[in-house]
Order: sequence, then C-alpha cells, then structure tokens
Amino acid sequence: MDLRHRKGQAFLALVFFIGSIVAIVGILIAFLASSFVDTGYGVSSSALAEAAATSGAQDAMLQLNRNNNASSSYSLPVGSTTVTIAISQNSPSAGYVTILSTASVSNHVRKVQVVLFVNTSTTQTNVISWQDVQ
Repeated sequence: MDLRHRKGQAFLALVFFIGSIVAIVGILIAFLASSFVDTGYGVSSSALAEAAATSGAQDAMLQLNRNNNASSSYSLPVGSTTVTIAISQNSPSAGYVTILSTASVSNHVRKVQVVLFVNTSTTQTNVISWQDVQ
C-alpha cells in the first residue's frame, strides 16, 4: 500500500509540474501577442500622424502659392486628427519661408518642416528642404 501512495504522489507532482509549464507558456504567448498588437497599432498611428503632417505642409504650400505674404498659424482637420501649421516669413533669412506642420495621433506626434525660397518678383516658390523633425 505504501508503494501505491508514493506512485500517486509522484504522479501528482508530475501533473503539477507539467501544468505549471503549460500555464507559463500560455502567459508568455498572451504577453507576446499583446505586445505585437500594441506595436502594430503604434506603427499605424505613427504613419497616420506623418501623413497628416505632410498634408498640412502641402496645404501651407498651397496657401503660399495663392498669397506669398501668408504668415500665420492655423489648424487643419485631416481625417480624424487636426494638424497645426505655422508659416514663418523671412525665416531662416530674408526671402525664405519656413513651414512647420505638426500632427498627433494617439500620442504619436510627427512634425514636418519645409523651407521655401520665395521669389517676390515672379511669385515662384522653390522647396529648399523638406524634413521630418522630432
């Protein structure tokens, strides 16, 4: 009878050990799946914010084509977000215009800065630089 109890105790310990391993693996898989979903959502939000900021910069360039002396800050709704656009005349120097477009989607902020040269005699604008800023 004593041998039977020992076999039962050993089997019970083995069941607990295997059950613990299965539970740990399950928790690890759930954690990794959650991390992958969060990462994918973050990448998507970041891409949406960058696209919105780019749209804001393009809108500002359109405003400058219509009026070379445009200098202001304004907001532009783009999809489900709002882009803030700042147009600065004579920045970084005379004859240049700097556009800073900022968009935020789910705490992912993206900024696009465009520097243009504006020829006042021909009203032509030329893009000097276009860059994402942090």
